[in-house]
Amino acid sequence: MQQGPLVEHLIDQLIAHYGLLAVFVGSLAEGETAAILGGFFAHQQAFAWWQTALAAFCGATLGDTGFFLIGRHFADHPWVRRLRTRPGFDRADRFVRHHPNLFVLTNRYIYGMRLVGGVAAGLAQIDLRRFLVLNLLSALVWAVLFSSLGSLFGLGAQQFLGRALLAHQRLGLAALMLLAAAGLALVGHLYRKRSRNR
Repeated sequence: MQQGPLVEHLIDQLIAHYGLLAVFVGSLAEGETAAILGGFFAHQQAFAWWQTALAAFCGATLGDTGFFLIGRHFADHPWVRRLRTRPGFDRADRFVRHHPNLFVLTNRYIYGMRLVGGVAAGLAQIDLRRFLVLNLLSALVWAVLFSSLGSLFGLGAQQFLGRALLAHQRLGLAALMLLAAAGLALVGHLYRKRSRNR
């Protein structure tokens, strides 16, 4: 087997085995990119589209619920106190207290506010059952929307670039996914090191 086809085969295997896990992990926080990449790979038939949407849905639901519970039960934790000083937190806090239902439904669509918003919702003492129902509905729409965008992107790329260029693009996207995972691991390592130094 030639080196080019061998590398492409290995990448396809990695995507098939770990792509959905990457979509799930990426969707735990600001996960639009992960859901879109998952939709792209689903269009390439690495896995089924519904599997991508399900992985993104589960990751988004679990992430937001986790942020909510942190705000609800760890309001005095130093990390939460630092988060409350971030730009936009006061605005999110006012919004969630005046329009709690609308806030939970729409917060995940405001880039950069998802983590802050989840904690703000927990601090606002929204009823847990109400939060879970609204969060599930919002996460479902979000997962279907962004994984569909990725699938449509794959269809458009196939029409305009052709199959030969798509193979190279798939390689680039796989490398990007691996770099993103490595970057997250590095950030986590640096954060833990900084916490130990303190």
